[in-house]
Amino acid sequence: MTEARAEAAAQTEIAPPVTLEGVVERIVFESPESGFLVARLKRGGQPELDTFVGNMLAVSAGETVRLRGQWIEDKKFGRQLKVETCEVLVPNTLEGIEKYLGSGLIEGIGPTYAKRLVAAFGENTLRVIDEAPAKLRQVPGIGRKRAEQIRASWESHKEVQAIMVFLQGHGIRPAQAARIYQVYGDKAITVLRQNPFRLAEDISGIGFQGADAMARSMGIEQDAPARLQAGLKHVLNQALTRGHVFLPRGELLDEATELLGVPRNRVEPQLAEALAMKGLASDGEAIYLPQFREAESECARLLKQLLSAPHDAPDIKMDNALKWVERENNIALSDEQRDAIRRGCEEKVLVITGGPGTGKTTVINSLLAILEKKGVSFLLAAPTGRAAKRMEEATGREAQTLHRLLEFSPKSGGFVRNESDPLVTDLLVVDETSMVDELLMHAVLRALPFFARLVLVGDVDQLPSVGAGNVLFDIIASGTLPVVRLQKIFRQAEESAIVRNAHRINQGDLPEFNTEDFLFIERPEPAQALDTVVELLSRRIPQGLGLDPLRDVQVLSPMRRGEAGTVRLNEALQEALNPHGAPVAGRTLRHGDKVIQLKNNYDLEVYNGDVGIIRLDAPGAEEIEVEFEDGRRVLYPYAALDQLGLAYAMTIHKSQGSEYHTVVIPLLGQHYMMLQRNVLYTAVTRGKQRVILVGEKKAIAMAVKNNRQARRNTLLSERLRNVV
Repeated sequence: MTEARAEAAAQTEIAPPVTLEGVVERIVFESPESGFLVARLKRGGQPELDTFVGNMLAVSAGETVRLRGQWIEDKKFGRQLKVETCEVLVPNTLEGIEKYLGSGLIEGIGPTYAKRLVAAFGENTLRVIDEAPAKLRQVPGIGRKRAEQIRASWESHKEVQAIMVFLQGHGIRPAQAARIYQVYGDKAITVLRQNPFRLAEDISGIGFQGADAMARSMGIEQDAPARLQAGLKHVLNQALTRGHVFLPRGELLDEATELLGVPRNRVEPQLAEALAMKGLASDGEAIYLPQFREAESECARLLKQLLSAPHDAPDIKMDNALKWVERENNIALSDEQRDAIRRGCEEKVLVITGGPGTGKTTVINSLLAILEKKGVSFLLAAPTGRAAKRMEEATGREAQTLHRLLEFSPKSGGFVRNESDPLVTDLLVVDETSMVDELLMHAVLRALPFFARLVLVGDVDQLPSVGAGNVLFDIIASGTLPVVRLQKIFRQAEESAIVRNAHRINQGDLPEFNTEDFLFIERPEPAQALDTVVELLSRRIPQGLGLDPLRDVQVLSPMRRGEAGTVRLNEALQEALNPHGAPVAGRTLRHGDKVIQLKNNYDLEVYNGDVGIIRLDAPGAEEIEVEFEDGRRVLYPYAALDQLGLAYAMTIHKSQGSEYHTVVIPLLGQHYMMLQRNVLYTAVTRGKQRVILVGEKKAIAMAVKNNRQARRNTLLSERLRNVV
């Protein structure tokens, strides 16, 4: 183990939990949005103040608190108590009451009025404010208006405290409690007493298990209808993460029965009830969440409508047009490419698929050049910002993300562009279509006018979308839409070992390694592979090749867990590449870290998979600045930091739609769950100039030979065959 890794391991040793009680002396930093704060605690008989950190909504200077947590050693700020639970106690001394009220916690009371109130009412001061606020006017300087201000502020503060006590009393952590209060406000207790399982749908990060734990602590029966229906929805939501659009009825009931721990005959009636109340949807034995049932059936219907609607094809003499394109661009088109361009000018809907080096970009550029000459308007789009940027660079024409093209509205939670306000274009070209899930494809088809044409471009042999569905595969498999497969590898592309090996892998052959652009470093042990990856990025690649390890190199791993998974790789690479970066808001992120956006944030206009560098932290402004790969600089409020993760290493799934100068791929037997041909193929095709595999040759062989792709539950192909 390296010295840096040993030091990092020592810092993460778990300390035993402790309980501290005292008065909050002062707040050093607080984020009203997330509830995260840094504060100092004064304990009786202790001359030194203790620093504590955590998410504790409505904790204020002057309050007496009981904290439970663990001591941690922060490299920059020293010893701190990381709080797990916080209980606000009523101060029981005159000094404590005066300090509590004089902190500014209650509007209308400062140090002066706090002293007067304690002088007037003594130990009964807080009871007077709570139970007999009219008596406040007995204090010199407090008139009707100030007394009302004090009463209203006290009630508001008391309500927040009551909600926090209620939530923490039912096992909700302070950080989660802060989010719950932000969503439900003063109605939180009422809402959750009626149905605690709303937490699973409304509050990110809690899920069914968190809601279920709270429900149990509230005494809700194990076979309560609300619990059983929430469990059914949870199972379907978990299926979405595996790419399934639906689950067969029997499989759903089996999984729900196991999850809920109740007999199947108790769950079945609640499935029937959920279907009757439209909480779930079905098609025969297929059970869906309603929005996915609608998306799948509507994708088929809208594609049929698009195919059957008339369109005015431009009058093009194709032989002349193809010669013109070749002459203008000094290229020689293959017969496959000529066919693709011809059909792109004629067909209402066309799918173009092919691997690296088969000339998909040449086809698109030639098609656009011909149609441009004929006055045909077009729009170009891709699922992610990185894919859109690549499309723009390859075509020399503006390209947008599909979300930007369709004008997502954070306020409504949907797209502005739809049947009522469609896109204005004669042609839409979507690149990297293998990444488009069913919900997004539904949105695209809704926004496309019936007279327009659609060209879908992608590599069907890559991994399917992260979201549910397998749209490109299903459309091709249906046999109902025109498809052009580009298979000829062009001589210039074939000179690249990356391209040659990508096709070898796709055909089930082992890759051929060299010492230039397709390398293999044998490291049979996961710890050895980890150390080698760290050495490659921290020393060998920057010194030997002159590449920036953050900008030019990307580590791609098949899995998150394990010694060579992305979690451990990110910890080690952060320590090696950014050891002195200052911590950001008490979190594991540091100034200078390479980070990835983990979910779409439409307010900030950053999307799942966007990668950038933390450039600036402004604690007073409670925000950081992230510079993304396309040059955009985005200010993140501290409350949104949980949407960022380290990106020194990322999963192969997350890398879809991207290209990097050099990719480093650890591949070991411990990755057996993800040793599949399309996983390795996708990883290899992310590299533009160099691919470096680190690990075991037998793991590579396992991946190449394993062409059994996990079947996703979708009915899009069948629906297309039925309607087209």
